[in-house]
Amino acid sequence: MDQTEALVQTIVEGLQEKKGKNIVIVDMSGLAGAICQYMVICEGNTPTQVSALSDSVWDFARREAGEKPLSIDGAQRAEWIGMDYGTVLVHIFLPERRTFYNLENLWSDAKVTQVANLE
Repeated sequence: MDQTEALVQTIVEGLQEKKGKNIVIVDMSGLAGAICQYMVICEGNTPTQVSALSDSVWDFARREAGEKPLSIDGAQRAEWIGMDYGTVLVHIFLPERRTFYNLENLWSDAKVTQVANLE
């Protein structure tokens, strides 16, 4: 497992820690001109949970992988928070925003892996 794949797994763990739902990993590493190697997408039920998921990802990535995001956007309203780790983009949505933007289906050639929800 390379450093980017390890970061993806650490991000998933951070999302699972705060009960993120419907987590998917979009592998864009084989796509020419892709803006990142991976996208990790999930949802939280409320703006408070979306913020908590973002905080958890930040904590896990910093502690476990020694990584900090290059930027974070959307934290004020917490309907869609984007976190840019360079090779990995993290998108944390409220369910209705996720349905509207449908990011995991924009790249039909990308491999999409569904992560099982933890109960």
